[in-house]
Amino acid sequence: MNADAGTIAMPDTIDEALDAMAANPDLIPVAGATDLFVHWPEHLEAHERSYLDLSHLHELRGITFTEETITLGAGTSYWDVIRDPRFRDELPILVNAARTVGAVQIQTRGTWAGNIANASPAADGVPALMACDATVHLASAARGETTVPLADFYLGYKQMRREPDELITRITLPRRAYDFQYFEKVGARNAQTIAKVGVSMTHAAESGWRIAAASVAPVTLRCRNLEAQLDDEGRPASPDDFESALQADGVAPIDDIRSTAAYRSKVIACIIWHALA
Repeated sequence: MNADAGTIAMPDTIDEALDAMAANPDLIPVAGATDLFVHWPEHLEAHERSYLDLSHLHELRGITFTEETITLGAGTSYWDVIRDPRFRDELPILVNAARTVGAVQIQTRGTWAGNIANASPAADGVPALMACDATVHLASAARGETTVPLADFYLGYKQMRREPDELITRITLPRRAYDFQYFEKVGARNAQTIAKVGVSMTHAAESGWRIAAASVAPVTLRCRNLEAQLDDEGRPASPDDFESALQADGVAPIDDIRSTAAYRSKVIACIIWHALA
């Protein structure tokens, strides 16, 4: 495989892909490449980088349900989840999130692992996975496999617990009997938009509450302080208490072209409040 600047390496196996990344840590792995192509015309520096095309690796595809876990191969697309009736029955939160990711063309190309690795704080798939206690599995030719809870995966804006020679190989979720699942994305329109605010929530008897927030911090956040305020029935205190807990969780939105910080702070508290009510 040629991995010189401005080229695309096309491995035939995962092992070959890992060897290529070990030899050239500057390689950028891509599968659906949907985020890459969004800015391709104006980001000319991207044309000089080297990429590792994983889109044809069947080893990275596939969905497996066992009694205890659900596994998404790193090449699993949003459309794979949308069309799988098992997710509609058990994890509609993932189906709902997948349906908000661009148009059908994006849903059939974009991958859940790519959404994680892109590390956008406005991601749609990441908060839904985080609310389901997803674990990220990474592989390296030198160190083998490591696992990181998705809630602990991000260190800062576009910063992750992934080394340059590591590749996300799969995502696992514990299989639970959820009695509450909720996904909400607030944008400028109902579809094909970037989130101003995103919220994903789940509740199961064995795990309690899980709340993940997007577009309100440099990273997608697990809201542990807010989770601790809720009893099993989801009974809250007041919206003001919600906002205080969210601030303690690291919610610190910014003003940008899509929204204001004040709007985001108020809306995320109100979304969660009304979802529980």
